[in-house]
Order: sequence, then C-alpha cells, then structure tokens
Amino acid sequence: RVMIVGGEVGMGGAVLLAGRAALRGGAGLVRIATRADNLPGILAAQPELMTAPVESGQDLDPVMDWPGVIVIGPGLGRSGWAQQLLQRVCARPAAGDKSLRVVLDADALNLLAERPDWWARLSSCAELVITPHPGEAARLLGVSGDVIQSDRPSAVRELAGRFGCTAVLKGAGSLVASASGGAMWLCPHGNPGLASGGSGDVLAGLIGALLGQGLPGLGAAAVGVHVHALAADDCARGPGERGLAAGDLPDAVRLHLNAL
Repeated sequence: RVMIVGGEVGMGGAVLLAGRAALRGGAGLVRIATRADNLPGILAAQPELMTAPVESGQDLDPVMDWPGVIVIGPGLGRSGWAQQLLQRVCARPAAGDKSLRVVLDADALNLLAERPDWWARLSSCAELVITPHPGEAARLLGVSGDVIQSDRPSAVRELAGRFGCTAVLKGAGSLVASASGGAMWLCPHGNPGLASGGSGDVLAGLIGALLGQGLPGLGAAAVGVHVHALAADDCARGPGERGLAAGDLPDAVRLHLNAL
C-alpha cells in the first residue's frame, strides 16, 4: 500500500504521475492524498487509483494508518497547507510507527531545508529515501549548486550520512548512496529527456512501489533509478529525446521491471 501526498492547486499532475508510476512499478494499492479539486481529473485519468481529499493536515489523519509507504513531495508546494501535511508525515514515525517507509521528494525537501529540526522525527522510519536534484541538494546542505555539481559523489554521501537515509542525487549520471557510507552506485543510463517536468515524480512513485514490495531503501532506490533511466532510453529510441514527457515513462517502467 503506497500513498502519494502532494498536489497543490495547479500541480495535480505531479501526484497523478507518481501514482501511475507506483501502479506500473508493482504496487497493489495506491492512494492519492491531495486537494479535492484534483480528484476528478485523477480518477478520470487513472481509475485504479484510490483517493483522499485533503484540505488540511487534520484531513490526512484518518488515512495515515492505511499505507506502508508514503511518498510526499510531488506537486506539494511550500504553502501552509504543504507544511501541515509534511508535519503530519514527519510526526508519524516519532509517534511510534516504526514500520513506515518514506520517500521525500521535491518541495518536501525544500521545506525540510527550512525546518531542519523535523528531520529527527523521521529517524525511526523503517526506510527513508530522499531524491533531490542538485538545487534541492544544495539547499539541504547549505551550499551552492556549483559545489554540489563539482563533486557529486561527495555530495550524495554527505546527504545520506547527514540525514541518515538512502540518498539519490538526480542529474546526468544519477548517484545512489547508503546512510552507512559503504555503498554508492552510479547510473550509466538515461538521457536529457529526463530533464522534463514530472520525471522526478515518476521516479519517486516507482521507488515507493519498490519499497512496498519489500526492497530495502538502497535496493529500491538503485533499482528505481536504473529502471527509470532505461525506460527513458526506451522512450527516446526512435522518436528521439526531444519532446520526451514524463507521462511516457510509466508503461516503459513496467516493461523493464518485468524484464529484470
């Protein structure tokens, strides 16, 4: 059971992409917790998705017992609404739910860069995976994007070690590092088409699905990054990289996962 949390007004497509990727990644049940205005479009596009209308952090409480995995960040924004939702998710492991696995993406990471005290609440998660791009990584570490890009292996290790998680540093040659510092993996696949909006949402949903199927954080992140990149290469074959859209990826993700 995977729950995707996010989708501020005007950004409902992000949670749809993440939810679709979770389904194609093998999750048996996927629920989207988002603004009520997003729900008709989401259900029309992907009726297999379950939904929960969420207009405040309090609205999230009734469904917090449902998922084994929470992916928070796609289309989340940085409003008061977003902060309430993130606070609820961060509080869950601290309240004793030590079986919860969490994927933090996009604006969830930007908000945590502003509220570093919230990281401690996530320390008892069964698995914690973060998926920043270089700009988000720079904000988390308090450095410039140039510093991140000048030594990406050191940056991803610093992210994993500082926040006690599996870290994915997205970009050309995405990197995955474990919290222990003992493992790091470089993805040799992918293409510039992955720079299009929404591709990170697909990756977050896919990693969430793999966590839900029992993979540890490092394995889920590495397999997710690998399959995501192969899917992008497959979609670019023939038509080319230009014009590759995130919505093209989930069906190709399914093909490559089943080929493993």
